[in-house]
Amino acid sequence: MNKLFYPALFHTAEESGFFVTFPDFEECLTEGDTMESAYEMAVDALGLTISDRLQNKQKLPAPSSFQDIFVKDGCFLVIVEFDKLAYNKKHNSKAVKKTLTIPEWLNEEAMERGINFSQVLQEALIQKISV
Repeated sequence: MNKLFYPALFHTAEESGFFVTFPDFEECLTEGDTMESAYEMAVDALGLTISDRLQNKQKLPAPSSFQDIFVKDGCFLVIVEFDKLAYNKKHNSKAVKKTLTIPEWLNEEAMERGINFSQVLQEALIQKISV
């Protein structure tokens, strides 16, 4: 579930820019002055909404089929991609403390060589999850 795709409605604003809504998340609204900024804001808004729902143990709705969404005049449909891993890297990079156990001989060898345990663990975990 690292990448999710949800439809968004981009409404052209009266003065300029775009107002964005998500049919599957009524609480998810945003806007942007240009198409590019509106899309970036839509990705962030979708990320906040999905993260909040997951944190609160709420089920995510299945994405609506674009054929089932009514698009009125002054509006167009865009599929917005949410990459959970990229979002977490950007917004959840706070360090957390972990306690671990290793054999004494391994600890002594690593200490003698000046190995940074946190760095080694991070590198190993990144490789293990194929990031």
